[in-house]
Amino acid sequence: MSTAFDVSKARSYFPALQQDHQVYFDNAGGSQVLSTVASSVKDYLEETNVQLGASYNVAKQSTDIQDKGLEAAAKFMGAEVDEVVIGPSTTQLFSNLSQILSLPPHSELIISSLDHEANISSWVRLASLQSHTIKWWTPSLTSSPILTPSNLRPLLSEKTALVTCTHTSNVLGTIHDIRAIAEEVHKIPGARLCVDGVALAPHRGVDVMALGVDFYSFSWYKVYGPHIAILYASREAQKTLGSLGHYFHTGQDLSTKLGLASASYELVAAIPKIVDYFGPDKQKTWEEIAEHEERVQAILLDYLRKREDVMIHGVAEADKRLRVPVVSFTVKGRSSKDVVEAIEGRSNFGCRWGHFYSKRLVDDLLGLEGCDGVVRISMVHYNTEDEVRKYVEVLDGVLS
Repeated sequence: MSTAFDVSKARSYFPALQQDHQVYFDNAGGSQVLSTVASSVKDYLEETNVQLGASYNVAKQSTDIQDKGLEAAAKFMGAEVDEVVIGPSTTQLFSNLSQILSLPPHSELIISSLDHEANISSWVRLASLQSHTIKWWTPSLTSSPILTPSNLRPLLSEKTALVTCTHTSNVLGTIHDIRAIAEEVHKIPGARLCVDGVALAPHRGVDVMALGVDFYSFSWYKVYGPHIAILYASREAQKTLGSLGHYFHTGQDLSTKLGLASASYELVAAIPKIVDYFGPDKQKTWEEIAEHEERVQAILLDYLRKREDVMIHGVAEADKRLRVPVVSFTVKGRSSKDVVEAIEGRSNFGCRWGHFYSKRLVDDLLGLEGCDGVVRISMVHYNTEDEVRKYVEVLDGVLS
């Protein structure tokens, strides 16, 4: 993609956007896929689909392609190759990590209740199996709860071994200051921070070194690629990891320890195509994407704020420093399911209702237990201002 952001040009790289039967506003569940990614998967399966590590020519080619895929993936998030592993999903990678993470006896785990269950259930299970104590990191009950160093600080103690949280809520769209949170966590000797970056990665560049995290994961299928994920573990944090690998696999790399041969070769081969899409000046591209997304979500948020019957869940202003264009709301006296079905009944907009696996957030913090959850409109950089204006017209008709 050009370093000068152009939404029309961006859309031209996505085959699914070259039709008019569907407008995609469910991108937080999975983005559309680049044409170069689809071609790369096809090429790998047709030309180099063999086992890795053998000495014959095609095997050498295949192994080289895999190595380049992993190198591109690591560089994309500011890590080194020996600090990352590819797996089928963020949920699976966190589950594998929880099975090999060694914590001191009777540790305390601080778990954010704003998170997708991917970054909760594994740690709850770990605490139960090893008799650790869970402290829930639950901000004040408002329509826009946010994780901060100040509301984390009272939970920390000399027994804190692990803190888990999301970089951006997949329901609220709120961006958390992970660098500041990491600094607070690391005031406790030996404490680790594990971050779910799935909802941020489609919208902002990730630099794990700058963030100062110990573990960080996101899914490539939310970032215009195939259905695989990546996990970063700092070299220091890796010292606390055991291994799920076979007994005769004595390597200390992350793939041996927790990859379990789950990195689909043809999908890893496509990762460099995702990285290439952002151009030679990726920082500039991300900045332009953030500016575009700010304009796009402002159209929807401005409309929703004017309605007295609508509650926006998350930051109500379209400030790119505070949120990404994942917008959730409820309508007074209306079922979220009914609102979405009414929209779909009169238009080609694809959006969703529900808790989106952040059930603890939706039920307990937003107070929507027993309801249909929220209406969520999740946009990315290839969505246009015109699409959002038309959506607002349809929504206004549904709510009138």
